[in-house]
This record gives sequence, structure tokens and C-alpha cells, in this order.
Amino acid sequence: MTQLTFTEKIEGNVARSVNPLGLQRMMAEQIAAVAQKPHYTGAKHALVLGGSSSYGLASRITAAFGMGAATLSVGYERPPRPDFLGTAGWWNQRFFKQQAAQAGLVANNLNADVFLPQTKQEVIQFIRNRFGGQLDLLVYSIAAPKRKNPDNPAEAWRSVIKPLGNPVTDYTVDLEHQRLVKTTLEPASVAEVAATNHVMGGEDWELWVDALQAAGVLAPNFKTILFSYEGPRVTAPIYHDGTLGQAKRAAEASAHKIQAKLAKTGGEALISVNRSVTTKASVVIPGFSRYCMALYQVEQQRGGHEQPVAHIDRLFRDMVYGTKRVVDGRGRLRPDAAELSPAVQGAVEDLLPQLTPDHFSTTMPGYQQFRREFRQLNGFDVPGVPDTMDHDAFTQLATD
Repeated sequence: MTQLTFTEKIEGNVARSVNPLGLQRMMAEQIAAVAQKPHYTGAKHALVLGGSSSYGLASRITAAFGMGAATLSVGYERPPRPDFLGTAGWWNQRFFKQQAAQAGLVANNLNADVFLPQTKQEVIQFIRNRFGGQLDLLVYSIAAPKRKNPDNPAEAWRSVIKPLGNPVTDYTVDLEHQRLVKTTLEPASVAEVAATNHVMGGEDWELWVDALQAAGVLAPNFKTILFSYEGPRVTAPIYHDGTLGQAKRAAEASAHKIQAKLAKTGGEALISVNRSVTTKASVVIPGFSRYCMALYQVEQQRGGHEQPVAHIDRLFRDMVYGTKRVVDGRGRLRPDAAELSPAVQGAVEDLLPQLTPDHFSTTMPGYQQFRREFRQLNGFDVPGVPDTMDHDAFTQLATD
């Protein structure tokens, strides 16, 4: 029998391989973490844009296994081929659908570009045919590098992670070589700021709600939510005060426009400012991984470390559909309140001076936690999971 070996490969901070068996185990564990809690009344039919990883996947898990919702996830992922094992997101979509079916839940995946008008129309037809023409919840969880201009498909906007006004220098982790390195980013141009707003702001979110509303498929009391990020003072120059922060504020402006359109039917457009977590995107933001390492170490000492599924389950259970909303002065939900508390941030700022190239150690608990979470995004470092598999069994796993 031919055996496949799942070998981890990290280039810089980009994972180039997957272990589907590890992803399958991680999916089961995340689902169990939600399913073991009491069910609550929420959405019956949920659409998750970007439901293949991180907060989008966590939203789908809690909608299905916390509320009992039928779900549709839209995202663009690459399936396996003879010379490629497939992306982690493709396997996540597959394993979610399998485990939802075993639980008697409706779950469908659409592998498509979320930004395209034809994708919106395909989803509307699905809602009419499979969701009884009623959508209760839209989660917008897209982190994309580019978006085509819907009015001019020949033009593509590209998002950038850059500061504004002045260069920013910070330390960031190099996961391939397990070290901290100094990185300097030059400020964004006016055109780059505008392009990032087009990609990461709320324009496409508005287009989705407009299309769904025009098609008459929004249920009474429909809710839609977009995930934002505020972050601490130490990451502000590259995030809150940079291109990404600008885009998040543009998304918040979109929330107000959407809310005005939904008000007559009792709908809600919500912004949730989420906590810092390990994602494939976050590791390429200079300084962010170093902050996460310090934060995770403090949280290990104090308690309170949440990974995406626990964070989003709490958000939906307590704040979106519950009675324990924590809202800031701008009307945004704030499940990140514990992370940004003065006590936690004070301890993090005390620890950060020790996280320099000269003092960095791979034995630091915060680094170990960060690296483990990053590796598990692609199915590696999952206890009890083998790194080999019979080729025929792999083929069956990918086609069942």
C-alpha cells in the first residue's frame, strides 16, 4: 500500500502543507466545545461569508451546534490535486459538513469568490430553494488580499498592511527559523489606503445586504454582523492607526447605513470588536505576533485565554442573542473587554521589553502557545494524530 506522509512546511510565516487528520480532529474538538453547552434560541438559517477558518468557521460552528441553524458557507479554497494536498480551509469546510450531517444539521459549502455579483445571485437562489426563502443571520468574516471592482472587473483593488504618515519598526516572530526579527514598514500611499478600504471595509458587506434585501429573502428580525478589531496601545501604529484600522472604521460606517435599511423590519447590523487570536493573516502583521506571545503568557498565568470558537460562542450566546451585551460608546459589541482591561494590558506591557531578539527563547510559554496554535491551523501538533495515511484512504477522505 502506498503511504502518504504529511510533512509540515513553514516558509517564513506561511504554512505550505496540511495534515487533514489533524484538521479533522480539531474540527471535532471545536464542535464538541460548543455542543456540550445548552442550546439557545438564535438563527434558523445562517449564511457565513468566509466560514472556512478562524472567526468565520467559529461562527458557523456556534450557529449550527449552539443554535441548531442550517448553514451555508461561502469562501474560495483550493481542493486537493495530485501534487497538492488542498488548503486547510477546504478540509475545514468538508469536515464541518460531514459532522453537521451526522448531527442531522443542514450544511452546505459554496466554493466561490465572495465579491462577485454572480456569487450573490447563486446564494440568493440557494436561500430560496433550501432555506425556505428566509435568512436569519449573515456573518461577514472576510480577510482577503484583493477584490475586483464590481463596476469594472478589469480593475482589482489590493489591500496592504501599512502604517500612515511615518514608517513603523517593530519585532515580529519568524516561525520558520523560530526567532524574533526587526521589521520596518513604510507608510501607505493615498491610493493604497483607498484600495484597502475597498477590500477590507464595508462596501461589499453593504452590497450583500442590499442584494439579499432586494431579493426579499431576509427574515423579520434578521441580524448581520461584521468582525472588527481595536487592539491595544502597543499595536496601534501598525493596526488601529494604519490601513487596517482605517478599513475597520469604514466598515463601521457601513454598519450605520445597513442599520438604517433594516430598521423597518426589526433587523440589526452589528459590529463586534473581537479579541486578538492566532490566524494565518495575523502572523504577517509586524509586531502583532510579539504582542500575542506576551498576551498569551499573561493569560496563561491569569486565566482567560480564548481561542476563536470559545470567543465567538460567548459572543453569540451572551451578546448577539443573549442579554449580556457589552457595548461601547460607538454601539459596538465588545467581547474583547477582558483582553483590553488595564490589569491585563499592564502585565503585557511589563512583559514586552523581554521579547527582543537578544532575550527571545523558544521555551517561553507565550511563544509555545502561539506556535502551537499556528501549527494547528493546518492540522499539525495535534495530540494523538498520525502523520501518515494510506493513499486510498486519503482519496476516500477527500471524496466522501
